[in-house]
Amino acid sequence: MPGSYEEYEKACEQIRRENSKLLAGFEAWLSKIGLSAKVIKGHISNIDFYLNEYLLSEQPTTASEGADQIDMFLGYWFIKKAAWASPSSIKSNAASLKKFYAYMHERGLISKDALQSVHETIKENMSNWLATLERYDDPSITDPEDIWGL
Repeated sequence: MPGSYEEYEKACEQIRRENSKLLAGFEAWLSKIGLSAKVIKGHISNIDFYLNEYLLSEQPTTASEGADQIDMFLGYWFIKKAAWASPSSIKSNAASLKKFYAYMHERGLISKDALQSVHETIKENMSNWLATLERYDDPSITDPEDIWGL
């Protein structure tokens, strides 16, 4: 982790430039596989938020390094930070992440094992993420332990 705020910002700016290129390539890839402009726009928006907000929120993390952070993102951070968090937005983000990391694998930027791990994480944790969101949105539940299962 960078030692100063200036180093952190410099590292984040470098990653943002890389992310911009990745997003452009991902958009072209989505178009090539025949998705509609509306669907592509949704995937790009979801992945931009993941890459440039979540992965840079605490320490500079590249897209490749972020392949193992999906559980923390969808199971905690997204629920707390995204005012629009809903069952459909969690599912939409999961679909976008699966497509994005498939694109990353196709480009040789993550391994087959990493891609498989992304898919397994989503499959194994979706019901937990949705249940956590439901508890988080329930005004009768006020104890964080009851929400997050601490």
